[in-house]
Amino acid sequence: QVQLVESGGGLVQPGGSLRLSCAASGSMFSIYTMGWYRQGTSKQRDLVARITSGGSTNYADSVKGRFTISRDNAKNMVYLQMNSLKPEDTGVYYCNARLEYLNYWGQGTQVTVSS
Repeated sequence: QVQLVESGGGLVQPGGSLRLSCAASGSMFSIYTMGWYRQGTSKQRDLVARITSGGSTNYADSVKGRFTISRDNAKNMVYLQMNSLKPEDTGVYYCNARLEYLNYWGQGTQVTVSS
């Protein structure tokens, strides 16, 4: 069992930056693939960024070059650094932990990009 708690969301102006954090409890954090997903007005959760246990990353095309995902296995933490934010980045951001058939979600943190 893995529990995930996100933090760091908020209101930011276009062009600004935010750093999201996800704290994971439970054992064997380092072997999970960790991801950040965004749920906008469509109510669908779309992948924003993902990092494997080996440190490989992939990003949605819309955030490449602006967002960076990272993890600290010693602290059971995963981060999403978001720069050059745009209004279309607005949504609830969810942390996800995945390992084979295991799939865990956090409660989400709201990010609003608006002037």
